[in-house]
Amino acid sequence: MSLIQALILGIVQGATEFLPISSSGHLVLAPWLLSWQIDQQQAFIFDVLVQWGTILAVIVYFRHDLWQLLLAGFRSLRGGEAWRDPMARRAWLIIAASFPAAIVGLLIKSTVELTFSSPFAASLFLMGTAVLLVVSEQLGKLDRSLDSLSWFDAILIGLFQAMALFPGISRSGSTIAGGLLRGFNREQAARFSFLLAVPTMIGAGFIALLDLGQTANVAAQIGPLLIGFIAAAIVGFIAIHWLLAFLRTRRLFGFALYCALLSLGSMLIYALR
Repeated sequence: MSLIQALILGIVQGATEFLPISSSGHLVLAPWLLSWQIDQQQAFIFDVLVQWGTILAVIVYFRHDLWQLLLAGFRSLRGGEAWRDPMARRAWLIIAASFPAAIVGLLIKSTVELTFSSPFAASLFLMGTAVLLVVSEQLGKLDRSLDSLSWFDAILIGLFQAMALFPGISRSGSTIAGGLLRGFNREQAARFSFLLAVPTMIGAGFIALLDLGQTANVAAQIGPLLIGFIAAAIVGFIAIHWLLAFLRTRRLFGFALYCALLSLGSMLIYALR
């Protein structure tokens, strides 16, 4: 992977990780559509590790929220009245919501890695993201805040996140959709989705680090990984700010239409090739 390719893919990652249009799907389809020849294992590791750039964006953007959640979570370990702190409760619910994807990911890791080499699979899953967004907008009541988040809500949203292990199913899209279906308004669902990304994607990044250590010529990948990381972090920060403002007044149908058109267009190109 060249530095230019890494820069472009880092920008794509940062722009699409938090928008509900699937960063993984774009990272599979972009090299394929541009006819780039990139080693499949190297591409998979790059795709996961460059997400650390977008995790940095989340941590910086929500640094105050995350610090309060961390402090409240530690205080709750002492028991007593600390368990009644809404921030402590939310901290543990975020941890609980990250478990479904972690468990499913470990169970089907090899299957997931195979789909990352299939542009057709990514195209098909993109249509799944479009359907999720439309259904959640149509059925969601959108009248709840995160203060009412329950254990059931957290686990259900975590299960929606597990679907995003496959390229084309948007992680932010699936978790926001899960939040909408549980009645949360768009901005609150998005905030929980972004906070949930922190433990989930850090875990995925550590697994990819282990894979990276087992590959040959690791040193040659450091440059592209660093370029992709920086690009993803900067663009990801901008994307978070933009999406939260967008969701205060707008619906998700535009993202659904984009995913559907990209899915159909990619499948058409696949058939022609």
